[in-house]
Amino acid sequence: MNATAAQSLDWQHIDTVLLDLDGTLLDLSFDNHVWREVVPAAYAAARSLSADEARESLKSRLQSCIGTLNWYCVEYWSRELELDVAALHRSHAGRIGWLPGAREALVGLKALGKRLVLLTNAHPETLKIKDEWMGVKGYFDAVYSSHDFGWPKEDARFWSAVRKAEPFDPERSLFVDDNAAVLAAARAAGIRFVYAMCRPDTLRPARVHADFPGVHSVVELL
Repeated sequence: MNATAAQSLDWQHIDTVLLDLDGTLLDLSFDNHVWREVVPAAYAAARSLSADEARESLKSRLQSCIGTLNWYCVEYWSRELELDVAALHRSHAGRIGWLPGAREALVGLKALGKRLVLLTNAHPETLKIKDEWMGVKGYFDAVYSSHDFGWPKEDARFWSAVRKAEPFDPERSLFVDDNAAVLAAARAAGIRFVYAMCRPDTLRPARVHADFPGVHSVVELL
């Protein structure tokens, strides 16, 4: 964590706060559990495979989609795997939870008078499930899924498209995410203040983001 960078943040120069969802506000342990345990188990059961055989079969298919919209697309994976992936998410939704300090950060940012915008790669169906459990959307002035635009946040075209829908000033905007490729795309799009989440999954070790100032919780930026 680059605490000095966080403490030096001058909120007088920021009008809009752009926030990721999974791994920034919500604990990524839910998504990791679904994709590393639940989906492989369902895939194994449907094809009479062992758990290890299922994981190996899925590994290359999943990795080939990293950084693309299909990586995040529930409909795509439901077709590809012949499973109801949305239903698998919903059946384990009790594991969805806030990251430490996330709600307090949202309340604090709103008290500062900042416009809060959610920018997520989550598919609308999984976003719906998470909102039903956590009431995420209620904290935001605007909510956008990359599926609304046809490009993931890793792609420069996402940033061009979202600026047409949400005319924020990049020079007066803060963006927080846990994905290094997304952070790099945001910086390339001209976002002045770009911060990395170092502990997106509370069940896994912290990450190191050498190219970006980092925080373990969004609340540290206040």
